[in-house]
Amino acid sequence: MSKTAPAAPKLHLTSKNLGIGISEKNREAIVHGLSRLLADTYTLYLTTHNFHWNVTGPMFNTLHLMFMSQYNELWNAVDPIAERIRALGYSAPGSYAAFGQLTKLPDAPTEPPAAEDMIRALVRGNEAVAATARELLPLVEKAGDQPTTDLLSARMDIHEKSAWMLRSMLGE
Repeated sequence: MSKTAPAAPKLHLTSKNLGIGISEKNREAIVHGLSRLLADTYTLYLTTHNFHWNVTGPMFNTLHLMFMSQYNELWNAVDPIAERIRALGYSAPGSYAAFGQLTKLPDAPTEPPAAEDMIRALVRGNEAVAATARELLPLVEKAGDQPTTDLLSARMDIHEKSAWMLRSMLGE
């Protein structure tokens, strides 16, 4: 799952002196983490949507619908993450190039895997996104950034439940 990525893209500060009670240094560190979370979420969205389009086999209908539910949830998650980055005074990354540098998830496969391999890939992807959120949590809590804490907690809950549901389909 882990890959060695090039250096993260440069952050673009849009509001230097915010009076929100979080230092510029902490805001920058939080934004680095949120940018990684955004990239991981978008990459998982794209992979999940790919699998929705390309799943075949006896579980087609069940997986097609499950993947659609999951990619819709992921699509709705990227906006709040990006908006939190903006609220902290930075531009949100929004290109495939930036996401490719920031994410720890592999790109969607060019050839559709078997349905069970799709499920396994999505388990790993959801676990990785939950881990990205969890890695950022101590810094966010220390900085007193409650809105980001709430966002991270919600993302961890959703990704851990999604991974559990997918694992259950595999009988694991």
